[in-house]
Amino acid sequence: MLVLGLEASCDETACAIVRDDGCVLADVIHTQTSLHAPHGGVVPEVASRDHVRQVSRVVENALAAAAISLNDIDAIAVTARPGLLGALLVGVEFAKGLSLATGKPLVGVDHLHGHLSASALFANGTACHVAPPFPHVALVASGGHTALYLVKGPNASQVEALGATRDDAAGECFDKVAKVMGLGYPGGPAVDRWAERGDADKCPLAFPRDRIEGFDFSFSGLKTRVAAHIETHGRPESEEALAHLCAGVRSAIVRTLVGKTLAAADETHVGAVTVGGGVAANRFLRSELARGAEARALMCFLPARFACTDNGAMIAWAGLQRLLAGERDDLSLDASTTSILPSVTRKGRGRRS
Repeated sequence: MLVLGLEASCDETACAIVRDDGCVLADVIHTQTSLHAPHGGVVPEVASRDHVRQVSRVVENALAAAAISLNDIDAIAVTARPGLLGALLVGVEFAKGLSLATGKPLVGVDHLHGHLSASALFANGTACHVAPPFPHVALVASGGHTALYLVKGPNASQVEALGATRDDAAGECFDKVAKVMGLGYPGGPAVDRWAERGDADKCPLAFPRDRIEGFDFSFSGLKTRVAAHIETHGRPESEEALAHLCAGVRSAIVRTLVGKTLAAADETHVGAVTVGGGVAANRFLRSELARGAEARALMCFLPARFACTDNGAMIAWAGLQRLLAGERDDLSLDASTTSILPSVTRKGRGRRS
């Protein structure tokens, strides 16, 4: 079975062709980073308009790369939720048009479930199916989402939420900290590059350990502390000082992500951990999670760095799981800004009952 996966939930227009044995025949991604960089973040209207311009070309390029035609496709999967509504609508309506024109089955995919699936599709840097055992604990960390899940099977209905961020996502924190430092957009890779040259122990700020109990996260305090420091003392005057500050920020975020992921694995008695989302490309996060997992005799599944950002292959693979379960959508499929995955986290401050 060949599944065409279409992703357009935020600022990447992506299409991939994936076979049911996990082989990725084509994976084409058009990124909008240069369009959003002058604004310091993703502008929804700009994103939607660029998806309209690019989606047909991206699909055509994916088919050409796989050396097949639409007639060879067995099904079409598309990100239907969550994400920017205008962006999602471009992908969903285009996929519905393909389904109507070809008569091929259509399945809508949850973007977060796509990231969970990517750990199986691109495990340890290969484009072959190396699936983590079930159950396992999965961390999704990106610019819009940070959450921990207990994954009991390949379908979205088999995913149990353990915790999520109460405010900023990890990637969002990276971007906002980079902005106040003057490092530009996207901020995560910039902070990571500078952090490689610094020493977290020489950071001018002491970041407290995460005080939130359980498996919820909170990163807004870290962002606020950095912003207040720069407002008082100005941006670091030397490259060395900037590198130390970036190293401290990166260490604080990664320490929290890895610590909670491993604690969740301990509590749920699983044999493996996975990570997905744009922040999963962070070098320090990858090394620290792998090191912590090894110390606990856990298997650690790290997607190839190129597969951490939004891509069509993860959508095709997640869609394939729905198809194998006998699930289909019709032309009434609509876009939604909310995830189908369960949530146990309440946003904001205050005591939890």
